[in-house]
Amino acid sequence: MKYSVLEKNLITQLEDRIRDTTPGVMVRAYQGGKIICDIAVGNTYAYYDLASLTKIIFTQQAMMWAFELGKWNFDTKVSELLSWFPHKETKLTELLTHSSGLVWWAPFYQELNQSLPRDQRREQLRGILQNLKIEKQDTAVYSDVGFIVLSYVLEKLFDKEILEVWNEIKNKFYLGTTLEFHPDNLTSTKQSLFAPTEECPVRRKLVQGEVHDLNCWAMGGVSTHAGLFGSIDDAGWYSLHLRSQLMGIARYSIRQKTAQLFARRALPEGKGDWAMGYMMPTPGSASCGSYFSLDSIGHTGFTGTSIWYDPKMDMSIIVLSNRVLYGSDNKAFSKLRPEIHNWIVENYRRSGV
Repeated sequence: MKYSVLEKNLITQLEDRIRDTTPGVMVRAYQGGKIICDIAVGNTYAYYDLASLTKIIFTQQAMMWAFELGKWNFDTKVSELLSWFPHKETKLTELLTHSSGLVWWAPFYQELNQSLPRDQRREQLRGILQNLKIEKQDTAVYSDVGFIVLSYVLEKLFDKEILEVWNEIKNKFYLGTTLEFHPDNLTSTKQSLFAPTEECPVRRKLVQGEVHDLNCWAMGGVSTHAGLFGSIDDAGWYSLHLRSQLMGIARYSIRQKTAQLFARRALPEGKGDWAMGYMMPTPGSASCGSYFSLDSIGHTGFTGTSIWYDPKMDMSIIVLSNRVLYGSDNKAFSKLRPEIHNWIVENYRRSGV
């Protein structure tokens, strides 16, 4: 394997740093739509649990596509689509920007009956969601629960069950990728090809090829907040797809102005760093490091994954890892992630490519 100077430097920088942080890490970077870095350090795998990257790869894209089709607008209230949703004033945009006031997380997996078929579990979950209170905050509070509500919204907008909505999005935007959910927590792909995540205390086993997120697992492996698995190529495909949309060169049905509208800061500064479904950098503590502009968009995943794109530098960086194998409480990776982004930008600038 012939590595560039940038790649060699990054490998050296990572080899020392990943000890006790993550078993391995895959990093890919694009500049101007071309690969400038593609490395793997430590124990890496063909496929990773993408965790919350599901929120941008699937949910954000599906909501944007529905918007483009005229199925909703920025004034649409959740209750206009879901008659059972008790909070009459909550807008769809508030779910996308984590400003609805819904709780950030709840242990739904403890209440869902695993012996029921997937669709009946969704009915059960709907009953639980119906009784959740809202507490409006001054600032956005990241909420998996808000994104779970969006799964019912998408089913209503597309008049299909959630897995069929995903299949439509995949066929439209990601044909040719290996991006997939594992319905009923099963896959036909060899288990050993997936990065193991954690010794799960609830499932009492090492989780591999099965979604790490317990709520998604209890929902049968398919959701709008987590559940997608994919490779570094798949994540790279998504980042190029996102770039194409924003630059107006995508051969798809999302207009450039729609893509840009959704990628714009949606909350006032100090109220939360969110566009419509995308994270934006938090000044001083951004997971994409200190060089990515404040116009950058992306997302992180709990398992140790992230995708960031900076339209100003026209650079995207993808990081895939299974840092949770060293324990969910292991915080070392959150320090390493911005460093990876900084190292790439610094090495790139030094190399004068």
